Amino acid sequence: MFNVPLLIGGQARPASNGKTFERCNPVSGVVVSQVAAATVEDADAAVAAAKDAFPAWAALPPSERRARLLRAAELMTERAAEFVATKGETGAMANWYAHNVFLAANVLREAASMVTQIQGDVIPSDVPGSFAMAIRQPCGVILGIAPWNAPVILATRAIAMPLACGNTVVLKSSEISPAVHLLIGQVLQDSGLGDGVVNVISNAPEDASKIVERLIANPAVRRVNFTGSTHVGRIIGELSARHLKPALLELGGKAPLVVLADADLEAAVEAAAFGAYFNQGQICMSTEKLIVDESIADRFVEMLTVKVQTLHAGDPEDANSVLGSLVDSAAARRIQGMVGQAIELGANLLCGGKVEGSIMQPVLLDGVTSDMQLYREESFGPVAVVIRGSGDEELIRLANDSAFGLSASIFSRDTSRALALAQQIESGICHINGPTVHDEPQMPFGGVKASGYGSFGGKASIDQFTQLRWVTIQHGNRTYPI
Repeated sequence: MFNVPLLIGGQARPASNGKTFERCNPVSGVVVSQVAAATVEDADAAVAAAKDAFPAWAALPPSERRARLLRAAELMTERAAEFVATKGETGAMANWYAHNVFLAANVLREAASMVTQIQGDVIPSDVPGSFAMAIRQPCGVILGIAPWNAPVILATRAIAMPLACGNTVVLKSSEISPAVHLLIGQVLQDSGLGDGVVNVISNAPEDASKIVERLIANPAVRRVNFTGSTHVGRIIGELSARHLKPALLELGGKAPLVVLADADLEAAVEAAAFGAYFNQGQICMSTEKLIVDESIADRFVEMLTVKVQTLHAGDPEDANSVLGSLVDSAAARRIQGMVGQAIELGANLLCGGKVEGSIMQPVLLDGVTSDMQLYREESFGPVAVVIRGSGDEELIRLANDSAFGLSASIFSRDTSRALALAQQIESGICHINGPTVHDEPQMPFGGVKASGYGSFGGKASIDQFTQLRWVTIQHGNRTYPI
């Protein structure tokens, strides 16, 4: 069992009132983590520690910030086994957590490379003798709120570029993956960033709203970034707006994979299966809608059904399991209800759907129509639905018939045609002949519509985590009208 304290000002400490909560393995029910449940006073202390650490961190030469972030990346890689050991919090497979560590370390490396890319402009002025500049400076304290589903990647992403830009950070960990989120903070602390540069706050589920409200309201917090559901993202966005804090929101998705008539079906099937079912479909980019041209739909569905039947879900500790557990049995019941409603309204269940506790076998449905929940609502589970259309125009209309707009994919042997269609899809991300689930630290990552606004990743993050300022130098005398 993991003991999970708070990390404030470089010190591990219990909650100020001694309160704790437990996180249990969703498959076995065994307690995995005993977690400090922060009070609002602890939240204040974390922000105060970050505020105190800000001047020294912001003043560091960029080469020194780079060196410390690179040390953190190497230490994260060295401690990969410790991260994988925390997978019992979410019921994920070991390979998913190992991939998380690999990508998160690269997020830190990419952030390290950005420290000298925080640049400004010289802007011609109409005022004689005025030398005008637009410069970017650190904002101050950044609040990062990270989810549980890709816990190492997304929590590291909430921290890395803010640090590279010269800010300090308070990370509010997920109630579902507190041990792994604290471990990220410990790695950064052990890398020599400095006391208070990164602080980690965990809270009991019932205290989440008051802790988040307190953190956002704190005057020292200058920016907010949140990754999670659209429902909670709306709340974060409203709270941030109330306190005039810019927020970066990466929210839910309903990613379409469009299969044109000339697509390589074998490649499309492999990408669809990976995109829909990896990590039990609990990824914001997961493929949920398979938009398939009618002329090749029967063959595509036949091939994909065969593939999905090989993807056995089970206890992550079982060597025969290809897929692991959902985050809890409540998620399995919710998704099972959505599948059941689709079947009642006429959808054809091609395979999967059996539920045992938090374990759900991957589902493939055909004949899904717009009156079904699975047509519009994010399942966030191991479910993909086939929707048939005729011709490019109809397929793009079906792909865009969604409140969400995070990731999308198009399969076609004619890449020029696919590129033209990709520009018509309403999403922040679109891949041609690749899966909807794909991420690289240097790429702009963000969505449109109900999938949020703003972008993480590389240079795109600089806009989010710096303050653009206009500074002038006057040479010689100015004349004034009075």
